[in-house]
Parts: sequence; structure tokens; C-alpha cells
Amino acid sequence: PQQIDEKFLKTGAMLVKYLRSKLEVRAAKIETTADLKTKCLDKEYCGLLLKGTKKAPGAVKDAVNKLLKDFPDIAFASVDSSVLYVLNLEEHLPELQPGQFRFVVFKKISGSVEAGGSRLITSYSALPSTHNVAYAPLNNHISNVVQGTEPTTKLSSLPVVKTRTKKLEESERAKRQRKLDQQRRTKEKAEGGGDSSSSGGSSDNDGSRDGRRAERERRRKEHAEANNIKPKTPEEIAEMERRRRARMAEEAAKWNVAPEDAPDEGDPVEEGDEQNVGDIMEDAGDEMIVEDLDDGDDDDDEDVIDLD
Repeated sequence: PQQIDEKFLKTGAMLVKYLRSKLEVRAAKIETTADLKTKCLDKEYCGLLLKGTKKAPGAVKDAVNKLLKDFPDIAFASVDSSVLYVLNLEEHLPELQPGQFRFVVFKKISGSVEAGGSRLITSYSALPSTHNVAYAPLNNHISNVVQGTEPTTKLSSLPVVKTRTKKLEESERAKRQRKLDQQRRTKEKAEGGGDSSSSGGSSDNDGSRDGRRAERERRRKEHAEANNIKPKTPEEIAEMERRRRARMAEEAAKWNVAPEDAPDEGDPVEEGDEQNVGDIMEDAGDEMIVEDLDDGDDDDDEDVIDLD
């Protein structure tokens, strides 16, 4: 048994409201990524309503309440898409329009969010944008997913709940456009639309690593054709490398200023060499002292004034 707090016992209406909230089945409210994982993604099936406004209309609420009774084994949740963004999911859905409601059914493939378990993997099936978010279309879509007649798509990454910002929307919009361009090019190739380099031009560069490499190869090919440049043979490439190494050796010899009798790099200095170095340093010191004394005499001579 669970103890009821005293604040709910002040009036009969407050007690009824509290008991109704505990006994009646409701859709879970999603505000964080942890909520989404534990209350929705970790279930075998979960219906997620992406609201376009903070408060849902009465018709949508009634439809969800009926679905809760019709599918007691399925979890239901809702998220306010007007202030929150479900990353890794909304890029697969139609872009949000003001006041628009969207609906997705998740089907868990494997894994769990529990510590020590395998990684959670799930799939989704979205309600087509041509259907209204009403009881009949939602009921049919959920039934088809559960029965297996409606296919689901595996998600490579789990959805993450983020705060909806203009910067995030622009980034996701660009990602959505790149995906559409890639699908269009794939469709054109499948239909035999010809060489993509001649039809698409620089549009092949979608910003990815393969796209940039394809763009470089295309430009290199165009440059070679325009200037009548023939590809070099392996022998020519080897000769160019030999000449390059020879030039590097010549340049290195010009910068080698070590005396001819200096020991090789890494060889120890012999005792006689150390003595010669010491003698050179002593001679240099004596010359410096003599020069200083001579300079001092000159200064003294200049300071003497002839009084005669």
C-alpha cells in the first residue's frame, strides 16, 4: 500500500483528482532524453505523439485516451515539438509546421537501457503526412505495425531530446536537404540517367568525404582533358622521384657548414680535439683582453688637455 499525502486530503475534490491521476492510464510526458528512453524506447511498442503546440486540442486528447484503452500493452508518450527537438528522428519525418501534430510508433529490436545490458536498438514507423492525427488513422497504423503488415525502419542512433533553436533547425534542415539530394541522385542512377558528372556537375559534392573526393577527381579529369595532359607511367613517376631526391641532397649539402676535419655526427670527441678547443678559447680570450686595454689607452689620451 502507498500512503496518500495529507495535502491531497484537504477536500474531497482534491482526493478524487489524485486517485484519478493514479488509477487512470495516461500518456507519459517526455521532457528529457532519459524520459524518452525509459518511458518509451525501452518498451516493446511505444506510440509517440509530437505535438505542434503546447496544449493538444480536445479531439487529439480524446483519440489518445481511446488508444490507451484499445492497446493496454502499448506505451504512449507525448513531446512538445514547439520547444523541443527529437534529434535523429525528426530528420526522417516531415518538417514541423506551426500547429502540426505528428505520430510515430517505435518497435524495440533488442537491448535495454538497464546497466550491464546490451545496447538498445529500436525501429520506427511514422504516420503518413497525408493522414490526419485522428483516432481512426492512428488505430489502423498501430494495428498494422503490431501485426507486421506495416514495415518499420531501423534507427542507426537513438533519438535524443534537444531544445529547439534556430541554429539547430538550420543544421537539421541542411542535413535533410543533403539526404534528399542523395536519394535523388540514387534514383537517377537507378533509372539510367547517365553519368552523374555530366548531369549533376558540382552537385555531387554533398559535403561528405566521398563527395569531396569525387569533386576533386572530376576537376582533375576536366583539367587534364582541357590541357591535353596524359597520365604518367610508373617509370616516369620513379624518375621524377629520383630527381626530387637528388635536388634535396644538393640543397642539404649547401647548408652543411661543418669543417672538413670535424667528427661525424654521433661520434665522440677525442681528447686531442678537446685540448685544441680549449687552446682556441684561451687565445680568443687573450685577444679580447688586449683589445680592451688598447681601447682604454686611447680613451685616456683623448681625455688629456694641453694647457700650454
